[in-house]
Amino acid sequence: MMTTNTMSSVAADTTRQSWLETAGLVGVCAFAATVQFSIAAAQSLLTLTVLAWVGALVVNRERVSVPPMFWPLLAYAGLTLVSAAFSLDPRASVYDSKQLLLVLVVPVVYRFARGSRASTVLQVIITVGALSAVLGVVQYGALGYDSLARRVHGLLGHWMTYSGLLMLVTIGTAARLIFDRKDRTWPALIMPALLVAIIVTFTRSAWVGTCVAVAVLFAVKDVRLAIAAPLVAAALVVVVIVFAPAALTGRVYSVVNMKDPTNSDRIAMLRAGVRIVRDYPLTGVGPNNVKRVYKMYRDPGSQDWNAPHLHNVPMQIAAERGLPALAAWLWFIVALSIQVLQRFRLSGRSAVGAAAFGAIIAMLAAGMFEFNFGDSEFLMLFLAMVTLPFAAEPNR
Repeated sequence: MMTTNTMSSVAADTTRQSWLETAGLVGVCAFAATVQFSIAAAQSLLTLTVLAWVGALVVNRERVSVPPMFWPLLAYAGLTLVSAAFSLDPRASVYDSKQLLLVLVVPVVYRFARGSRASTVLQVIITVGALSAVLGVVQYGALGYDSLARRVHGLLGHWMTYSGLLMLVTIGTAARLIFDRKDRTWPALIMPALLVAIIVTFTRSAWVGTCVAVAVLFAVKDVRLAIAAPLVAAALVVVVIVFAPAALTGRVYSVVNMKDPTNSDRIAMLRAGVRIVRDYPLTGVGPNNVKRVYKMYRDPGSQDWNAPHLHNVPMQIAAERGLPALAAWLWFIVALSIQVLQRFRLSGRSAVGAAAFGAIIAMLAAGMFEFNFGDSEFLMLFLAMVTLPFAAEPNR
């Protein structure tokens, strides 16, 4: 028979386990929500969630469990640290590499967003994203954030970050609309606000990423629907051109205008990146050091003399961290894409899996024109979303 002391100890352990589970799930939802408004608050909440994760490992005597895509991500992180050690400015690179701590998002979400909780986390993300979108629409319509000189940014520090997060939220919402078999009312209600908010950010990379990802999701649902995606995009473009102010329509036209100064400058940045990689192929110039050497490698006729990055994810990684780090990043993306698709099919084509796959496509498409993978807010939400299908696996 169990003694009174033994029974009390078991009851205490059970209480601690239950409390840690609740704290972990709340923490995941909280940092995935608050990252859309404040990186400082989100990082603080992530830290508390990591502590809950460590506590769960100790109290439950668990082994650390991670999805298989975590290992190439960890390899990329390791090679980034090697690059920082051989950097042109090691102090600046090591400080910048603190962002690598965000890889902890993967094991934390994997541990606490299990089963049906994954769908709950996605619901929280898109609901809070809708509030952020409404704020952006208000900024544009009532507060004068209506030009390239003064762009919508929500409560975040930069419009690129804001538009990138909106892009991920829009993809998650589209995934629910396309693949959920019920409860589509809320995603349908918030989608207009998300689309309008993305449009009024003036951010072309987010436009491209959203359109490409939604088209892919339509094709995954039914290849015949792939025809509908360009028609929907064309209809949106027509609406913008006919009804939007001149500043916004001019931005739409600039997407395909290769004479646009920002477009030609992106090409110049790629050429500069090639020259940097040629001189520093193994470890790059070090994280956060492209801006230090860009003047020496830039095209003579380029517009931006002080580019902080090369506006292209693969080129930025190669120039900053070297070709081995780029290879590790490509390994991560390929492994992640394959594994997410496998879980998407095994789950009966769930919205959680579709949202993760759409997020990968959107990140890649937008990342051809912007270094979104280096944005802490974007990376935090991206890693949370792509981990959800692994967390949702049954019988883990």
